[in-house]
Amino acid sequence: MSEKICYCFNYTVVDIEEDVRAHGRSLLMEQIMASKKAGICHCASENPKGR
Repeated sequence: MSEKICYCFNYTVVDIEEDVRAHGRSLLMEQIMASKKAGICHCASENPKGR
């Protein structure tokens, strides 16, 4: 099982790696960063590790 990167969208390390291979960059990470900037990311509270 791949480690979860984003608890809001349930993205894993494998998801990010596949996205980079498919697009030359990670569109998923761009989505995560845009969500954080917009204040709609709740990974810090959703992540059981607290980050």
